[in-house]
Amino acid sequence: MNPVRVSGIRIASPLVAGFVWAFIWLGLGTLALSVLLYSSSMPETKLLSWVFGVHGAASLAGGFTAAKRSGKRGWYIGAVTGLLYAVAVVLIGFLSQDIGFDSRMGLLGLIAALAGAFGGMLGVNAGSGGGARRL
Repeated sequence: MNPVRVSGIRIASPLVAGFVWAFIWLGLGTLALSVLLYSSSMPETKLLSWVFGVHGAASLAGGFTAAKRSGKRGWYIGAVTGLLYAVAVVLIGFLSQDIGFDSRMGLLGLIAALAGAFGGMLGVNAGSGGGARRL
C-alpha cells in the first residue's frame, strides 16, 4: 500500500529547508508572545529577552532541520542557517519598520548563529545516517 502524501512539495536544499522551518517557528513564537501579552499584564518594554528567546528557538529549529537534511557538518550548516535567518530578520525589520542598526542586531546575529550551530549539531546526529559510520 502506498503512503498518502498531502503535499508534494519537498525542498531540495538543506539551507532553504532550514530557513523555511526557522520562519515557521518564528511565526509560532510570535503568536505565543502575542497571546502572552494579551492574557497577562506584562508591558511591552519587558519583552526583549522573550523576543531573543523566540529568535534563538527559531534559529535552533532551522539549524536542526538544515543539518538533518544535509547529514554532514552540522555545526557549520546550522550556524550559516542561523546567520542567514538573522540577516533576513534584520533586513525585514529595516525595510518595513525603518529600524536602525544598533548593538541588538549584533546580539541577534550572535544568538542566531550559536543557536543554529547547536541545532545543527543535534540535527546531524538525528539524521538518517548520511554522515554517520556504521559499526
